[in-house]
Amino acid sequence: MNLFAVFNRDGGTFRTTDMDAYCARAVEAFRARGHEIECHVVSGDQVVETMEKGAATSGVEGLIAGGGDGTISAAAGIAWKSGIALGVVPAGTMNLFARSLKLPLDIWQVLDALASATPENIDIASANGRSFVHQFSAGMHARLVRYRNSMTFASRLGKIRASTRAAIGVMFNPPEFEVEFKAEGKVGHRKVSAISVSNNEFGPDPLMYADSLTRGHLGFYIADPLKPAGVAKLALDILRGRLKENPSVTAMTATEVELHFPRERHDIRCVIDGELLPMDRDVLLKIHAGELKVLVNEPQQREEIEQDGSGI
Repeated sequence: MNLFAVFNRDGGTFRTTDMDAYCARAVEAFRARGHEIECHVVSGDQVVETMEKGAATSGVEGLIAGGGDGTISAAAGIAWKSGIALGVVPAGTMNLFARSLKLPLDIWQVLDALASATPENIDIASANGRSFVHQFSAGMHARLVRYRNSMTFASRLGKIRASTRAAIGVMFNPPEFEVEFKAEGKVGHRKVSAISVSNNEFGPDPLMYADSLTRGHLGFYIADPLKPAGVAKLALDILRGRLKENPSVTAMTATEVELHFPRERHDIRCVIDGELLPMDRDVLLKIHAGELKVLVNEPQQREEIEQDGSGI
């Protein structure tokens, strides 16, 4: 394959990596397996522009993207729209998409895995046309990210500490808002503290990522209005891998979810693959089954699930 690699030098692990040595190793690994690769190391504000340029270059068959979840999410959208393959180098804090793909989380080991990988078609999702590979969320998660973004941190450990402090802040001040939804023929109007729509259902891991990205359904989760004790119980159930067993959580699967927020709210926000963004009062979420081509070293088996989705 003819590959174009973009590494975000401001992304997590790359901040303390000799990027000249890393690019040399990438070229060595891919060329040893018959690929041609062109490497670009750029700052965070140049990542998207560079990836778009690479994807539009004649003859490029694959985009190798290295960075945190935001970089990888942007790369997935570009690869999806361009119809080329995506290779993921997990250099961020959580690396949730890489975990779903069962890739090595070490930035050096993953080069050999990607170089010998086979392209596979997996699912990608969208919210009002904006693609995402992990999740769309509103409510508690958006408030957590807003709290965390107001803090200063300069390292992975610092980000984890800021996230912990933000989570405690949300626990003592959980949001409550109204939402109308339509999913797989089910219609509801609820007061909630949190909404999450994931690219395939979350597995049991406390980090909340999908075990498989080939089931062709969104995971749809709603949490009832919560008090601090309820937030603490929800957090404990997530840590125990029992999200869907929590009595405050409603969970189902769907190929399409429509959300409407009936009350005008100031500065309404959502989180899409870790990025805090303005949110429309009407949001249409869709699964695009098998439309994203990725490089993986462990092909995922396609599984059949209930046509009506699973609910609690």
